[in-house]
Formats: sequence, structure tokens, C-alpha cells
Amino acid sequence: MRIAWATDVHLNFLSGDDKRAFVEEIIALRPEALIVTGDISESKPLHADLDVLRGARVPFFFVLGNHDYYDSDIATVRASVAQYVKDRDSAQWLPAAGVVALTDHAALVGCDGWGDGRLGDPFGSRVLLNDFLHIGDLAGLDGLDRITKLRSLGDAEAQALTQSLRIAASGFSHVLVATHVPPFRGACWHEGAISSDEWLPFFTCDAVGKLLEAEANAHPETRFTVLCGHTHGAGRLEVRDNLTVLTGAAEYGAPVVRAFQLD
Repeated sequence: MRIAWATDVHLNFLSGDDKRAFVEEIIALRPEALIVTGDISESKPLHADLDVLRGARVPFFFVLGNHDYYDSDIATVRASVAQYVKDRDSAQWLPAAGVVALTDHAALVGCDGWGDGRLGDPFGSRVLLNDFLHIGDLAGLDGLDRITKLRSLGDAEAQALTQSLRIAASGFSHVLVATHVPPFRGACWHEGAISSDEWLPFFTCDAVGKLLEAEANAHPETRFTVLCGHTHGAGRLEVRDNLTVLTGAAEYGAPVVRAFQLD
């Protein structure tokens, strides 16, 4: 099965012509499915930009990234997206879709993920993300309150993924996991290197990483491949023999789509 994968496409930065050109790039790859691992747009144009990606005319699976919540809050955006996919058969938001059988041997699951303030130096970091201004759940928080909230968001993402991941791992020999935020320090690539301790707290989801390691350990006969983004840097991490993480590169205003063959 031929899969097209894109991440951090930020379609809200593109003109209408550039959006159409990007969809034509996807179509030219002749994929049988499209996976997008978050930061599709921002909350207000999100539905319209999801419609743009549906223009590739293949089954379309996605998770949300932090930018997709900008100028709104998490619950409002998720409720809106849940209704959106309910009305459109060709698009599936993976946290709501559960286990998606891609082939007889391979399944797709996913969660949005969140930089959960655990890895690196969260309390010593001077990094101030736009998330802290433009996402209602984080606006006005600082210090311990902010880190506590981020950790609760990361825990919720791991909890949301647990059931579908376990079902997929028990029934398929290859499990693709789509998520926005890298789940391991070694997958947090930026400009060819691993992010520093100042950035790691907000660019890794340790809670999801621990879940993935536990399931890979519990199912050594199952291969797990994680697709993520968020850092805009490309890299590959072999966590263990049956657990690989691919982090996709991205650039504002110049989205990239890649294709790979699923065994």
C-alpha cells in the first residue's frame, strides 16, 4: 500500500493557488491513503483547510497539532473536528477513529500528542511559545501551573491512545502510530540535532513515549512505526528493534509530502 505523509503543512500560510498546487503534488504521488500529523492550519480556517486536503481524493487520516487550536481552546476545536469528520466519510480524525485497518497486516492509530513538560529543563527554560498566548487552555498560566497543565494534557493523550494501540498491537504485525509531538528525546530533531533542554519540555510527549515503549516491549512480534512532526526537523530514531520513530521536516509556506510503501 502506498502512503503519502505530510506534517506541519500550515495551510493558513498559503494562497489558494499554492494550496491547490500542494494537493496536486499529493495526487501525483498516486497514494492510496494520506496521513497528516498535525499543524494543518489554525482553528478558524481549519475546516476549510481540511477540505483542501480532502481534494487529494484518497482516504485521509489526520491528527491535530498545537497550531490547530490557535485562537480557540482544546475542547471547542475537538468537538468541531469530531462533527466535521462525522459528516465526511473521506476524512478521519484518528483519536476518534480508533484502529484503522490499512491492510490485512498493518493498522493505523493516532493521538494528537502534546509537549508535556517532562523532558529537558521545564522550570529553567526561558522558552515562551505562542501556544501560551493563543490557546485558551494555556493562556494566563505560568510557572508550575503551566507545567502542571502540560503534563495533564500529555497524560490525557497517552490515555486516549492506550486502548487503540493495544488492540492494534494484538491484531496486526505492523502498527503505524500518527502523532504530532515527538514521543522521545531522540526524535526531537531540529536543524540536524536534538533539541536542547530549554526546548525539549515543549517539543516532546514523554507520556506517549512511555506508552509506546511499554507496548513495544509487550508485543515483540509487532513492528511499531511512529510518524510525528512539530519540530520542523527531519530525523529517524530506532528506539528498539521493533519501534522506530520518523520525524518529518517542515517549513512555513512550503509544505512537503513524502510517500512510502507499506508492507
